Amino acid sequence: MIRADSNASTGADLRAGQAELRAALQGQRGLFGMVLLFSVFVNLLMLTGPLYMLQVYDRVLASGSEPTLVALSILVTALFLALGLLDHARACLLHRIGTRLQDRLDRRVFAAALARQMAQPEDGPALAAQQDVEAVQRLWASPLMAALVDLPWTPIFLAAIFLFHPLLGWLALAGGAAIIGITLANQALTRGPLNRATAAALQADRMADALKTDAETIRALGMTGAAFTRWHSARAASLDAGLLAADRGNAFAALSRSFRLFLQSAILGLGAWLALGGSLSAGAMIAASILMGRALQPIEQAVAHWATLIRARDAQARLAQLLSRTPPDAARTPLPRPAARIEVSGLTLRPPARPGQEPRATLRMVSFTLTPGQALGVIGPTGAGKSTLARALTGVWPAAAGSIRLDGASLDHFSPDELGALIGYLPQRISLFDGTIAENIARLAPPDPVRVVAAARRAQAHDMILRLPQGYDTPLAGMAGQLSGGQMQRIGLARALYGDPVLLILDEPNAALDNDGTLALAAAIRAHKAQGGAVIVMAHRPAALQDCDLLLALEDGIRHAYGPRDQVLHAILHNAPAVAASAAPGGIR
Repeated sequence: MIRADSNASTGADLRAGQAELRAALQGQRGLFGMVLLFSVFVNLLMLTGPLYMLQVYDRVLASGSEPTLVALSILVTALFLALGLLDHARACLLHRIGTRLQDRLDRRVFAAALARQMAQPEDGPALAAQQDVEAVQRLWASPLMAALVDLPWTPIFLAAIFLFHPLLGWLALAGGAAIIGITLANQALTRGPLNRATAAALQADRMADALKTDAETIRALGMTGAAFTRWHSARAASLDAGLLAADRGNAFAALSRSFRLFLQSAILGLGAWLALGGSLSAGAMIAASILMGRALQPIEQAVAHWATLIRARDAQARLAQLLSRTPPDAARTPLPRPAARIEVSGLTLRPPARPGQEPRATLRMVSFTLTPGQALGVIGPTGAGKSTLARALTGVWPAAAGSIRLDGASLDHFSPDELGALIGYLPQRISLFDGTIAENIARLAPPDPVRVVAAARRAQAHDMILRLPQGYDTPLAGMAGQLSGGQMQRIGLARALYGDPVLLILDEPNAALDNDGTLALAAAIRAHKAQGGAVIVMAHRPAALQDCDLLLALEDGIRHAYGPRDQVLHAILHNAPAVAASAAPGGIR
């Protein structure tokens, strides 16, 4: 289970997250070592062109020997073939490093993003987590990484030009310094627009997802134009910032490329002047020009792909922040299947607050006990804390104070998957996912047909599902919008019942059900109780409470009454004081 620290400050210690990223990268040291080895041979083979020119001008043309030219040409062909093969192999290795790095980080980042999303729904780094992993992967697959690996060879090639003549070396060194200055200016002037473009794009994507989720409401209420205007303003801000960054980046890339070509011509002109004075041979003049181009090529490529580096660096910083704020818990010892005994003692819960808001407790000192074969109804006005209690019981929101125990074990003694298998949860708002009905009932795991049909029968959804176009194999990607609220609620109930959970938590389970659906819900509750399970029902309608043994009344997050159902209802109807055991967590069992 991964816990998100919702109170972590912006300047939280990032060392833990950075250590995780370094560990993921260190797992690729073998491949990266091969990349460095191949880079040595690639850069040595890059000297093939200058040396060939030097030999042709100074030896072949001077001697007029055709056999020498043929031998040199055959050798050069073989060397360039080896260069191409090694360069291709190096690019493939870099791509594999990025792919393996993404594969290693995906699960951890996905889990951390889900935890952070629950703790801080407006947290940008959590929403963009998977895109950040892809940005790091794209860096390793881009030509920029090969250029960065080649960059240490630039001083070596520049030093080699000094061997031809010091003046040529100083010209090359001055040109290299100028291109480095262009690179630094590129970074300074493009980083701001790139950051603004990323933030605006994230806001636009988040808004688009929300609008698409409620497409029917937007269309029915005539909100399409207004919704598009709001989305387009965020999208336009992203496009404008991205265009500014692209314009500046392209300008610096063009400047760097043009200046490098100018330097090659300049060193050729200086070499020609030195050759006229007898200080340099014609072959050395040509070789120095080619060597200059090779020395500055990695810097030019770095300038051209600088935006990729900036995005990857910022993405890595956000990932480090996300991983630091949501550390993984230590491995737990698997516990035996617990009995349906729930003990809630002094539960106080503060739901995640929006940035800049103080978290407010929506549940305060709530206590109750539930034993196997019992059902508890939770009632109260809107905003009383019923859904908050449901989220706390499922382990989605951690308690600020107090405890929740399942057969004596605290909920955090179970891993998320273990706890999820023990709890059947029907949320107030049903969400069905891309996949078949069987896969949705099986909670997106490979469906066990026997258990899927059994859960659907217990929810009395079997006949309804068989009437769909492909029965249990009906894909919901194209059908979810055609299902009624009652159909979705029955499928959600079947999903909650899948796998015979110990505890069944139903939040407004009959909100969209007709009379048949309500009867099916009551039958499912009775069957679950008969099997020794426990049921907790959050409801407004009395029909959902008819099979409840106990009743908990909440008001403004505080337990107003608790006890046997009829006794609590009588006390509420007659405005009587809270029922006995209002202070003790287990006074009525």
